[in-house]
Amino acid sequence: MEESVEDLFNNLPDEILSCIVSFLPNEYALETSLISTRWRDLWNQVLVRHGTTHNVTGVVAGFLACFDELDPLKHPRKLQLHFAQDTSLFASIATNSKLLLHFSTENKDLERLFELHFKLNNHQITHQLVPSTFLVKTLYLKSVSYLTCEVASSIVSNLEHLENLIIIECRGLESLCIESESKLHKLTILDCFQLKSLHLRTSKLKSFRYRGPLPRIWPESHFNLSHAMLDFRQGPNCSHFKAQDFNETLLTIKNSQVLTLCEWTFEALMWPSISSSSGNFIFYRLRELWWIDNYKDENSINALVSFLKLCPALEQLFVTIDPKSYLAPGSNTCLTQATEYTKLEHLKLIKLMGFTNRVDEICVAKNLIELVKGKPPKIETSDGNCLDLLFVR
Repeated sequence: MEESVEDLFNNLPDEILSCIVSFLPNEYALETSLISTRWRDLWNQVLVRHGTTHNVTGVVAGFLACFDELDPLKHPRKLQLHFAQDTSLFASIATNSKLLLHFSTENKDLERLFELHFKLNNHQITHQLVPSTFLVKTLYLKSVSYLTCEVASSIVSNLEHLENLIIIECRGLESLCIESESKLHKLTILDCFQLKSLHLRTSKLKSFRYRGPLPRIWPESHFNLSHAMLDFRQGPNCSHFKAQDFNETLLTIKNSQVLTLCEWTFEALMWPSISSSSGNFIFYRLRELWWIDNYKDENSINALVSFLKLCPALEQLFVTIDPKSYLAPGSNTCLTQATEYTKLEHLKLIKLMGFTNRVDEICVAKNLIELVKGKPPKIETSDGNCLDLLFVR
């Protein structure tokens, strides 16, 4: 009886299977993990190590040095390192030059505030973390604490080819400084709720995504973002935050093509600075706007209407209603804009999300339609349906 192709592969040793995978492009090679439990186990092998805080950077360096991008199953792609005070590091290599570093500790009583300072693309490196066959260009850095901040800083600062940095859920992180001579193009910071100070010494950022309470942001060098997500719906993280404290950040987003913005950020921090500019402050390049609104009543939409008058090239508008979003004191006051850009000529789509009241949704749609010139856009409602434009008008 002839042996089936499936049986043929099942009878091959792991070394031969790994060799076969090495001939596939990375995105197809990873899909082999879906074939069976055995294939999945090949991808899920974990290298377990024990050490001290002082040798963590060296262990990670060795882990990356052993990885062969042309033969991804030759050595484990995952590392679990246990070191001081019940602390561990999980490292995982993914396709397209990505690395995940996830720190964890079992002793929650040791949490306290700390600072991080990353000096990226530094030529004076202490460990060669980037072997010739694998260049880390994207790093996911999760759950750094004061116990692991020095370790994280040492590892990150030695990734000389890093272009994309994602920092997630670092409890206790109060101050963050990032220096990059040239290569860092994308920066994402998510859910670092204690962060109060963000110092950016980089001039090449093109994408900045932030979700959490607003810290004091100091962009030391000028850069123009093409993609900016400023999700500050939880309000400011510093007391006595003033509009002028936001001016440098405002300049970095002026030429954005994609922007996420909260209603209160525009009203309290942006509007006081641009309202006296007589219509000269225009978002000429903005094509896609993601707007987060508290929407207490029908007057709440005034901020969005005023902002849209500054966006003559807008093509897509996404409006999210979040009743828990921060509401700045004295909001909804004097939001009128004298500018020639009062009509949206290129708007093709309005997507409304989070509305629980159909009447409110229609009211908002009517206000937005009045700003449109020419062919009306498609309007999608919170329930996924399209709103009848004849009914709206």
